[in-house]
Formats: sequence, structure tokens, C-alpha cells
Amino acid sequence: MVTRNERHPADYAHEPLTTREGWQRFVHHVPVPPEPVLPDVVDKVERELHQALRLDYHSELVVVNTPMVAQVAATGYELMLINRRQLAGARRGLAVFGPAGTGKTTAVTQLGRAHELRVRRREPGGGPEIPVVYITVLPAATPRMLAMEFARFLALPLPPRANLADVVHSVCAVLADAGTQLVVVDEIHNLNLGTRSGAEVSDQLKYFAERIPATFVYTGIDVERIGLFSGTRGRQIASRFTPIVTTGFPYGTREQRTQWKALIATLESAVRLAEHRPGALPRLDRYLRERTGGMIGSLSHLIRAAAMRAIRDGSEKISKPHLDAVPLDYAAEAQARPAPAVRPPASKAVNT
Repeated sequence: MVTRNERHPADYAHEPLTTREGWQRFVHHVPVPPEPVLPDVVDKVERELHQALRLDYHSELVVVNTPMVAQVAATGYELMLINRRQLAGARRGLAVFGPAGTGKTTAVTQLGRAHELRVRRREPGGGPEIPVVYITVLPAATPRMLAMEFARFLALPLPPRANLADVVHSVCAVLADAGTQLVVVDEIHNLNLGTRSGAEVSDQLKYFAERIPATFVYTGIDVERIGLFSGTRGRQIASRFTPIVTTGFPYGTREQRTQWKALIATLESAVRLAEHRPGALPRLDRYLRERTGGMIGSLSHLIRAAAMRAIRDGSEKISKPHLDAVPLDYAAEAQARPAPAVRPPASKAVNT
């Protein structure tokens, strides 16, 4: 009999990744692929339930160990080793930035997940209580809003009228006692160092980095635009943080095309369709590169959506028409759209 083993997604509405409960669920969640088909199942309700399970499965993001994900993991781990005995002074950090859809958040959350699982394996039943913290910078953030994001992750029972100094002191004390080793600060592009509030939030982050004995990782979109590495504060960040710039997956050399096809094959291997034959999608590597611009998020969306269409229409295999029918994000569609032809200016008649 087909049964659902997990809670409904609505049950997690108040447990996002920026809470301790949501982060723990992310770290320990291992998706179980359903069977592509159920043999000898004739009951209509049973078939519909199995179809719903497969649709749910394809709605999850498949994490692929791309060269960029591997680079973030290796660099982040190396920085944590360097910072391990850094009891005073500036610790080294990691800044992961680039265009939207290039896998930044996936890479840094996988870095955090891998570190927490590594800690639990090495010290089962012991070790740091909270090895990793994940927060985001809210739009138009203030120092108090930033401090409250840390407090929210920790579920600190703060008094209603706690001032900023009280919140910061409580956060730093708890994270020091809990042995936090990695702090991921996402959506850093919401921080504008050209404004007073942005500069104050930057100073608050610097204070947290000095008080909490952990490696800090910043990630965001096009952070040069907000001046993250400019001015007095920006130069200080630039001198402490190792940058990793994310881009669309390259496709120029033979090695890059081979890696792109391997990425497609990995995503294809996660598809749960009865009639789909391995190798069908890697043969469309050039088409998929043109459709997505090499953006990992767009590629994952395209393949998962096409798989869902193949389940719903009963074909049970992804064809090029399935892929053609999937609308992608504006950035992917815009770069795939041919540039409009430029007409030469009309020549003027010359009277003689």
C-alpha cells in the first residue's frame, strides 16, 4: 500500500531554514525516491496516491556536486580549520556572490549541512550544541533587526522591551556556549553600505564576527553594486573575506561540455519515470545550455517540471516537446531569445 511518510509542507510554514527547527530538518532530511511504477496495482486511488508521491518527489531540488559547490565546500572547510585557534583578532571569512540562479544559496547551505553532519559523526551524542547558524539579511535591515534574526534562529526567550545591547549580548553568549563554528549570512545584497542603516548593520555584523568564535560566510547577488568591498568598511571586509564568484555553467571547452553533460546526467538519474531511458537528456546538452544559459537553478527547474508533465500526461518519459513547453524564469528566457534584427538606416534620396 502506498503511504505518505512525511508531514505536509504546510506543517513547516513556521519552520523555515532561518530557525533551528527548520535548519535541523534540512540537515537530516534524506529524500526517498518512490518507485517509477507500482507493479500489479489496479486500484485507482492507489495509483493516484503514487502519482502524487512522485510529483512531490520531483518538486524537491536535486543537489548536484558541481565544481562550484565543491569549491565552496573545500574553501569553507579550510577557512574553518584556519580559524579554529584564532582566539583574538580578525578571523577569515568567505564571500560567495554572483548573478541570481547560479547556486549560491545551495552551495553555502550544503557547506553548512556537510559541516554539521561531520561534527555529529565525529562526536556522536556530544560536541557543539549548535555548530551552524543560518540567517538572512532582511530588506532595509537595522542592527536590531539583524540581532533579532540571530535570536529568532536560537528561539531566545527575550523580554518584550529588550534593547539592542541586551539582544546582542544574549546572542553572543548563547552561540559561544553552544560552540558555533559556522555562521551563514544570506541575502547580503540587502545590505547597502551607502546608507546609514546599512553601514550600521555592517558594523553589527563585524561585532558579531569578533565576539562569536566562528567562520562567517556571506552570500548575495552582485554585491559589488552595493559597495560591499568599497569604502572604509568595504575594504575591511575585502581584506578578511575570500571571494568565490558564481556564474552560469561554462560551455566553451570540451572539458566544460563534458562536465555540463555529466551534470545533466546526474539530474536525469534522479527522475522517477517508468519509460524514460538514461542518456536521453545528455544528448540534448546544447539545447539545454541554450535554454538555461547554464544557470543551475533554471536547469533543475526545467527538468523537474518536464518530469512532472510526463507523469501527468501518462507518457512517463521526458521528450523535447515536454522541455519546450516549460516556461522558465525571465532571465533564462531573455538570454535564449534571439536578438532583434537591426535594420540599416534608410538611405536618403539625393536630388541632383
